Amino acid sequence: MDTSTPLLVSQRVVQISLFVLSAIALFGGALQMYLGQPDTSPRLDNVHRFMAGIYFGCGLIAFFAAMTVRRQNTLVLLIAVSVFFAGCGRLISIGQVGVPEPHAVWLGYLVPELLLPIVLVIAQFMTNRASRA
Repeated sequence: MDTSTPLLVSQRVVQISLFVLSAIALFGGALQMYLGQPDTSPRLDNVHRFMAGIYFGCGLIAFFAAMTVRRQNTLVLLIAVSVFFAGCGRLISIGQVGVPEPHAVWLGYLVPELLLPIVLVIAQFMTNRASRA
């Protein structure tokens, strides 16, 4: 693709959304890898830090997709679906065991996990439509 032409607005929206997701996942993954799961069993701490590594790796993938946004399509949609599923997992947890303290922090995590995937999918479909025109 021609990198001398400016990005479409929809591509820029995808790119910015991916950079936001990347920053969240890289920071959150590194922090959770470092902190672990306090006051728990070794088994749960092990699983927690493993999932933190997955989270960090997803941040790297989102960063790569943002940097190469002109060449991406399916990857953007897969990232969006994955983040949405993560938000759904958080919703299930909240429904079954309640919102952790402090409530605002955990709900603050949930909102972008449910909204950014929708923004990504809509913007990517707009990009695809504009590319075909």
